[in-house]
Amino acid sequence: MSRPLLLVFCLSLLFLTACEETEEPSAAPAPVYSAAGQCFTVAWVEPDRSLAGALTVTSDGAGYTFAALRPQDGEPFFFKASGLGTYLLRDASGQHLVSDGSGLARQGALLSDVLLADDTFESGATWALEAVGQGRDRTLRLRHLKSGRYVANQTLVTNVDDAAALQLVGSDDCAPFPEASLDADGRVTQTAFEDGSLYGIVDTHSHILSNFAFGGGGIFHGSPFHPLGVEHALADCATYHGTEGRKDLFGFGFDARGGDSSAVLTAFLLGQTPTANHATAGWPTFTDWPNAPGSSTHQVQYYRWLERAYLGGLRLVVQHATTNQIICDLIKGGNVQTTRYDCNDMVAVDRILDESYAMQDYIDAQEGGPGKGWFRIVTSPEAARSAIADGKLAVILGIETSNLFDCFLVPRAPFQACSPADVLAKLDHYYDRGVRAMFPVHKYDNGFSAGDGDKEFIEVGNFIQTGHFANFTTDCDPSIPTTFDNGTVSFSALNQPRVDYAAAPPNDTSGFATNPIGTLVPFLGLISSPPGTEQVCQNAGLTDLGRLLIDEMMRRGMIIELDHLPRRSYAEAFSTLQQYDYPAAGTHGLNGGGALYAIGGVSKSGFGRCQSASASATMDDGFQSRIQLITDNGGFPAEGFGFDLNGFAGAPGPRFGPNSGCSAPQTDPVTYPFTSVAGDVVFDTPSVGNRVLDFNTEGLVHIGLLPELIEDVRNDGVTDQELEPLFKSAEGYVRMWEKAEQRASERAARG
Repeated sequence: MSRPLLLVFCLSLLFLTACEETEEPSAAPAPVYSAAGQCFTVAWVEPDRSLAGALTVTSDGAGYTFAALRPQDGEPFFFKASGLGTYLLRDASGQHLVSDGSGLARQGALLSDVLLADDTFESGATWALEAVGQGRDRTLRLRHLKSGRYVANQTLVTNVDDAAALQLVGSDDCAPFPEASLDADGRVTQTAFEDGSLYGIVDTHSHILSNFAFGGGGIFHGSPFHPLGVEHALADCATYHGTEGRKDLFGFGFDARGGDSSAVLTAFLLGQTPTANHATAGWPTFTDWPNAPGSSTHQVQYYRWLERAYLGGLRLVVQHATTNQIICDLIKGGNVQTTRYDCNDMVAVDRILDESYAMQDYIDAQEGGPGKGWFRIVTSPEAARSAIADGKLAVILGIETSNLFDCFLVPRAPFQACSPADVLAKLDHYYDRGVRAMFPVHKYDNGFSAGDGDKEFIEVGNFIQTGHFANFTTDCDPSIPTTFDNGTVSFSALNQPRVDYAAAPPNDTSGFATNPIGTLVPFLGLISSPPGTEQVCQNAGLTDLGRLLIDEMMRRGMIIELDHLPRRSYAEAFSTLQQYDYPAAGTHGLNGGGALYAIGGVSKSGFGRCQSASASATMDDGFQSRIQLITDNGGFPAEGFGFDLNGFAGAPGPRFGPNSGCSAPQTDPVTYPFTSVAGDVVFDTPSVGNRVLDFNTEGLVHIGLLPELIEDVRNDGVTDQELEPLFKSAEGYVRMWEKAEQRASERAARG
């Protein structure tokens, strides 16, 4: 190789070892990770470091070959990280380097598991960079992930020794890879207050990966990340929701556009909505989703949107794996929507936990390698403190589902009733997987407790789940706080309370998963009965397994989520917590009139969405009242959000425009640019693909508009000092967790 060409290599190999001829090479790593987001040509070098050729497009345009005589004449490839050390290679014309395992081909649009609704599909467009050798002898190999074979000229080979030795040469000629914009400029600098408290907001209740719930993609569409990029993470939802969204029956029934219950029932009987439901276009058009407060069945926490919220002050998120087998069975068994795998709750939970770690790796990959990303899964309060102090977003893993550990009230094959030993083994298993927060029960009765007592669809779902009639009674203690376990029954004939919670079920609904409509037809009279007239609550509470579960969670210092417990279960669980002075979480907003704060627990709060007609700085009145309640009960004066995004909970709506819920005239809309409360990031007008968002008339369209939500309150006259308890909420949550672990240690010390 000539000296000028050697210098070209030395200057352009940005991530390789030093090239000085008279010095030892540095120990800098090859660009296995640091190639992410960079532009290179790909050169094949001989053992003597001479150039064998640079990868370029073949004369017929169908593939690639090492034919360029100079590195700068090679085809420039944008290296988009698909995972840690793995990449998509996209050329200047937007074509991808792909292979079927034999040669090197060129392909534009890629297929994926999402587009095909096929969980077994593996793309031929992903490649692993592997470093071989040391010092001056270090070169790279490009391994095809799907086939496991290595690049060698126009072919792939099995033996790494026969593969082309590659070097990456920096280029400025790449086409940008499609990606969602941040619409923010700056980086996190403030990580603590002067008193040492962590700086940042907690979202106590989140469901980032709901696309892996409900059988994977059939009901909830859109992923927070995808190895093949945003085009696949946020693809058109027609594959799952049908043309005009008419197969999105759950969204139709849940969102405001669903209309009355008779319209919803008709839609389920027809297998589609009677008229157009929503535009399905995803990236880059996004005609009708995401939106607020609707869009309950579409992703609102894509990783770039979450990053924007993090830049605006979000520093701690509790990521709950959630799903619902009955909803999935209804859609899948009725052949309404496509799913990708089994509807079982714990199958989805396991997948969501796997994908949570994969998301961490994916974000690390975008930032240049392991541990370099801003998204950090933490398993201890110490780790959370360290991550937040380092300017990262700490993420706690949790579970919120009805069939926890497959401990059904009425087991169906292949499951058997859970034993105490089963509960301990499964609790240890999920603890080892990193789970630290957990709901003992969700919507339906299980082996730990009666369900939360929610009505309407939940009454029917619980009937299907257990074969038992609804189990509501009028013998209720009004002093026990609960969000769900109140009101009247929706179907009076369906409620036939029983004395023995664990009695054999009187109805056979076991065929629902394969024949949902046929299974329900004999019971239509019950399901269509009129609503009850008396205030009711669940006629059962914790089981022996439920008591064991709560006790064992305390022994492990885990975060106990209380809010889906029905009244009787809540009262017993809270009494146990008080006995041990053990804190808990009420992340749907319950706090027992302040009693939860008195034991060191946390809840969630929020802001009003409308200005007062008679006074300024009122949008935080409810928040300040909550802080006062915490203070009055001896708690740490801080409270965060619990948006429940991707959890069918809606989102804060707009103050202006036709969808405003405000009765008084509103002023002081959010304008751009504006600066974060910390002063370290400037935010510009947000967009999703080609669509510009307007927070003022659309509301919290996705999590990335959290900075706008806070700026809106500041525009009302709320001061940064008054917002300080919000920005200390991550500290408050970590303190709660620290107390839980302390109580666990004290019990262990006592034996």
